[in-house]
Amino acid sequence: MDYILEMRNVSKRFGEVQALRPVDFVVARNEVVGLVGDNGAGKSTLIKIVTGYHTPDSGEVYFKGKKLEGLSVAEARQLGIETVYQERALANLQTLWRNIFMGRELTTYLGFLDVNRMEQETKKLMVSSMGFTSAAVASDAVVGTFSGGEKQGVSIVRALYFQAELIILDEPTMGLSVSETRRFLEFVREIKEAGKSCILIDHNVFHVYAVADRIVVLDRGVVAGEFLTKDITLDELMEKMYRVAQTGILD
Repeated sequence: MDYILEMRNVSKRFGEVQALRPVDFVVARNEVVGLVGDNGAGKSTLIKIVTGYHTPDSGEVYFKGKKLEGLSVAEARQLGIETVYQERALANLQTLWRNIFMGRELTTYLGFLDVNRMEQETKKLMVSSMGFTSAAVASDAVVGTFSGGEKQGVSIVRALYFQAELIILDEPTMGLSVSETRRFLEFVREIKEAGKSCILIDHNVFHVYAVADRIVVLDRGVVAGEFLTKDITLDELMEKMYRVAQTGILD
């Protein structure tokens, strides 16, 4: 198997709390992995290690076969690891094109901001890449006027435009309407169609099961189980997750 991400025997402690016990976690190229578990299971800690927010106490992390050491958030982004958080880290008072290129602005050969090019690139991305045809989602529209689903689409477009290889979605459907959630799940499928990899963290197992190739269940800092969605029904998965939550034991 060709893995884009490998975590081997990774652990992390915060004071008296052992957030992650030795954990093995992998993501293959062009794979959508659902990461599920109750609050306190260790999902956020695991993701923050991948994205450079935390340094593991022990274990090894590899990205595209290269061992990562002393990883920073900026370095993770340069490697092609992007995160879309549930709070949708966008500047609501800024225009769409400014949000797409914030921190990575395009410039002319003289070093000035190339506003025209950024606006044109934004129009192309929103229509051709993500299928936004609403007049409200214009390159010069203020992002604060967008719906929750539209904001999530902006974040994903930004990640794909800057050549993210691994896109992490952290509770992305929280606060979305039914129709927005459906469109968002289409976004996740489009990430896979683009040849990229994705980690989807969501409390709603229905959403995860609908788009994930594989589901990993975390419980109290350990991997309690993992399943290929093609090999397990949704009812069977929910029953196993319930058993883990109650006993900490899969079988």
